Amino acid sequence: MKLVKKIQSNPILKIVTNRYVLILLVFCVWMLFFDENSYLNHREYNQEIEELQNSIEFYEKEIEHNKKMIKALNDPDRLEKYAREIYRIKKEEETLFLIEFDTLKD
Repeated sequence: MKLVKKIQSNPILKIVTNRYVLILLVFCVWMLFFDENSYLNHREYNQEIEELQNSIEFYEKEIEHNKKMIKALNDPDRLEKYAREIYRIKKEEETLFLIEFDTLKD
């Protein structure tokens, strides 16, 4: 009996113990943490979207770089230089010497 009078006298406890408020509170907790479309899932999805957007930006830059490289390699002299430097291709009757520098200091 004392507990009921105490609850009725305190307005905050009266609001908190209201069954509609309790149901609303349980519903909010459920929706935020346990539901399939919870806040935690949305946070993970947003992180995944950011990663995918970063990947898109990276690959768009790579595409632009490759387009420039293809345009530059249409010139036969640049194509020959690229083939010699990257793929170590040589002409007939030509000797190829590879010089590697030691970058480690004793």
